[in-house]
Amino acid sequence: VSCWGFQTAGQSGEQELENLVLKLSVLKDFLSSIEKKALKALQEMSSATPAAPPQPFSRKAKSIPVQTFEVKLDITLGDLTKIGKSQKYTLSVDVEGGKLVVLKKQKDSQEDWNTFTHDKIRQLIKSQRVQNKLGIVFEK
Repeated sequence: VSCWGFQTAGQSGEQELENLVLKLSVLKDFLSSIEKKALKALQEMSSATPAAPPQPFSRKAKSIPVQTFEVKLDITLGDLTKIGKSQKYTLSVDVEGGKLVVLKKQKDSQEDWNTFTHDKIRQLIKSQRVQNKLGIVFEK
């Protein structure tokens, strides 16, 4: 009797294995069918609407115009002997170009200017006492 039970268990194990193989085969065919349908749908979509050429990701920053200010040079004690009165200068700031231009108009329509690039500017110091005063520390 124990031998009969072993054969029955062996036969049901084989049947279960066959059923599992059959189910896996059906599942494989089903997945293959879905894959083919998805590929066909993608091909139809791409042929129906022509693909636009890929646009490089570029974030156009708003252009920052050159700003110009009328300024007065703050006279230090060492310069008091050289300058009798404060002179007006024009300060132009080009943020995108990274330049600061200090322009001084002289007599006879002549101009004298100094251009400082951003890498020569070490520090900007906003005065806490005088609202419209700005100190600029240059490399030299």
